Amino acid sequence: MKKITRSENMKRIKSRDTSIEIIFRKALWKKGYRYRKNCRDVIGKPDLCFKGKKLAVFCDSEFWHGKYLLEGKYIPKTNRKFWIEKLERNIERDKFVNMKLKEKDWTVLRFWESDIRKNTDKCVEIFEKTYNQL
Repeated sequence: MKKITRSENMKRIKSRDTSIEIIFRKALWKKGYRYRKNCRDVIGKPDLCFKGKKLAVFCDSEFWHGKYLLEGKYIPKTNRKFWIEKLERNIERDKFVNMKLKEKDWTVLRFWESDIRKNTDKCVEIFEKTYNQL
């Protein structure tokens, strides 16, 4: 069996319909919320979009969105410079998307993968509170 290189492994990671998105979507669907997925016409292509309420929800993985980098937890040992620069760009892009959406009077919610996995109910509660205030 061929050993998979880091590059091959990273290419296999999906950007849409990830397990954390599915967990969160199912929890919202069960509560009766209806949404659009990955809206291309909204900046940042939110994982879940509620256009009528101008609410964008992102389900962020700790690795790809830089939480591990900021906490100094996990940075790949090979090609470190590339990965640090890539993750820093991702962090900056997320900040830019948040800013642009807020300029257009959108509310932005971002949930970390670990929070969705461990405390789905708490994430749904935060979502509902925000949704009902809009």
